[in-house]
Amino acid sequence: MNFLSKEALVEVKNLKTYFYTEEGVVKAVDGVDYEIYPGETLGIVGESGCGKSVTSLSIMRLVESPPGRIEAGEINFGGRDLTKITEKEMRKIRGNDISMIFQEPMTSLNPVYTVGDQIMEAIMLHKKVDRKEARRQAIDMLTKVGIPLPEQRVDEYPHQLSGGMRQRVMIAMALSCDPQLLIADEPTTALDVTIQAQILELMNSLKESYGMSIMMITHDLGVIAEVSDRVAVMYAGKVVEYTDVDTLFEDPKHPYTWGLMNSIPKLDKDVDRLEAIPGSVPSPLNFPEGCKFNTRCPLAEGKCFDEEPPLEEAAAGHKVRCWRYEDLEEIKKRGERIYEDRGVQK
Repeated sequence: MNFLSKEALVEVKNLKTYFYTEEGVVKAVDGVDYEIYPGETLGIVGESGCGKSVTSLSIMRLVESPPGRIEAGEINFGGRDLTKITEKEMRKIRGNDISMIFQEPMTSLNPVYTVGDQIMEAIMLHKKVDRKEARRQAIDMLTKVGIPLPEQRVDEYPHQLSGGMRQRVMIAMALSCDPQLLIADEPTTALDVTIQAQILELMNSLKESYGMSIMMITHDLGVIAEVSDRVAVMYAGKVVEYTDVDTLFEDPKHPYTWGLMNSIPKLDKDVDRLEAIPGSVPSPLNFPEGCKFNTRCPLAEGKCFDEEPPLEEAAAGHKVRCWRYEDLEEIKKRGERIYEDRGVQK
C-alpha cells in the first residue's frame, strides 16, 4: 500500500522537548521530524535513552511540567497543532482520537479498581453513555482482545490477571473509543516470547479491523519487522534514518542502524561473534559536538566532529543523517565488519 499518496494523519515537525534540571538542560527530543499516515504502522526504534518515549508523551501532551517542556516544533493532527491547543481541548483528543498503551501493564493499571471500571471510565467520559451501556461495551472490548470469560474478568482486579491478560486489558482500554491513532510504547516488554507474538498478532488484527494507525515504540528490531510499514531510527533525541521497513532491513544506510542489524543473531549465517556497538548513548546533558554518534562510530572523521549532519534523502523515500553513508555503502559491498575491525575513534 502506498501510504505516501495519502494525507498524513500526524505530522511532527522539528519537535524539541527539553527538561530543565539542576544539572542543566536535558535535550531529550531535539529536532524530530516524521509523519504517520492513515492505516499504517510507524515503528520508532533505538536504544534506551534515545528519546522514543518522550516523543510519544509529547504527542499526548503528557510531558510533566516542570521540569519538562515542548520547546519548539509542531505536532499537526486533524488540522490542528497539538502544541498550541488548550489542556481542555487536549483532554477531548487524549484517549478518544489518540490513545496510548504504556510500557508496563503491571504498573499502568490501578490496583484498587476492577479492570472493567477502568475501561468504563474512558467510555463514559468520551462517549457520554450510562454505566450499563459502558459495561456492555467494556465486555465487548474484552471479547475482541481475546480475553476468555469476559463477563467474569470485567469484575476482577489487575492482580488477578496474568501479564499477558493485563496487556490485553490495556489494549481494550486504549481501543474502547475507536481512536484514529494508537501509540504503543514497548507493549511487549516483560512478556515472554509466546505472549509477545500473540499481542503483536492481536494488534495487527485490530489495526485492520478498526482502520487505525499505530505508532510502535520499541528497542526490538524483531517487533519492528513484524508489525511496521515504515521505520524511524532514533539516536540521541534525533531521527537518524527514516524509510519503509523492507528498505531498512535490506539496505540500512546509517552506521548506527547497520550496527543494530548486525547485533541480531541470524539463523542462515555462521558467525563466530556478533558485532556490538561499543559504548552507550551519550548523556543528553553533554551531547558531543557535530554528529551525536561520532563517539561510537568507527567511520567518524573530520567533519563528523565539527558539524551535525542534516536528515537528507539518500534515495527515494529513504532519509539518513550521516556525512559518510556513501562510504558505508562501499564497506557493505566488500562484506567487511566495521565495528570489530575498525574500532571507535575518540
